[in-house]
Amino acid sequence: MDETNESGKTVGAVERAFSVIASLRETGAMTVSELARALDIPTSTAHVHLKTLRSLGYVVKEDGAYRLSFRFLRDGGTVRQRRHIYRSGREEIDALATKTGEVANLGVEENGQRVLLYQSEGSEAVYDNAPTGEYTNMHWTALGKSLLAHLPPTRVDEIIETHGLTVTTKRTIATREELSAELEAVRDRGYALEDEERRNGIRSVAVPLRVDDRTIGAISISGPKNRLNDERIDGVLLEELYDAANIITVRYAYE
Repeated sequence: MDETNESGKTVGAVERAFSVIASLRETGAMTVSELARALDIPTSTAHVHLKTLRSLGYVVKEDGAYRLSFRFLRDGGTVRQRRHIYRSGREEIDALATKTGEVANLGVEENGQRVLLYQSEGSEAVYDNAPTGEYTNMHWTALGKSLLAHLPPTRVDEIIETHGLTVTTKRTIATREELSAELEAVRDRGYALEDEERRNGIRSVAVPLRVDDRTIGAISISGPKNRLNDERIDGVLLEELYDAANIITVRYAYE
């Protein structure tokens, strides 16, 4: 067994189990043979992993195929509920969505990626299929850029080295030089913009959540580019974001 130690070795069986989980997450459901082909492993090995995960309650078998169970929803919900930033920000994110009619978001950085911790949809919201708990590259989104802008340059370099600067649209930041200039602009103006850099037709504006010179997260408003124009961002949305950020950070610091 390849037991992990300080040299950086990992446990192969655990890695394989999470490869199974990732495959089921991406496809929705798979038979034993489909999983075996996808991971290029023997059918017997795929069956053992699925059987083990099923016995632990993390996989369910339906109509001859296997899918992830709602136990992951329970575990993720428990982890999120324990985060002070989530408890401090949830009500204000709901209020932002109600006031603006758009999608309001709360995000944090974990392992060099933006995690969508909470999301609320207003009455006019255009949902872009970003699920709660989604991880994305930081440079794609307003939330991510707002978080990146307040990290030390050495940490930004580490994140780029680990995750790269992959491109999803023709407007995505693709070089370290572009990113440095963008992050400097974010710091100067106090907020981050996302202009069709992850999905065509979608814009977003985000502000950081700062407590005692630490960035504990960021909040944003997202919507179609025709509604999130510069005039509305400058005249309405930024004020709403700053008000919400102030309430969240005060609540975070004192509750």
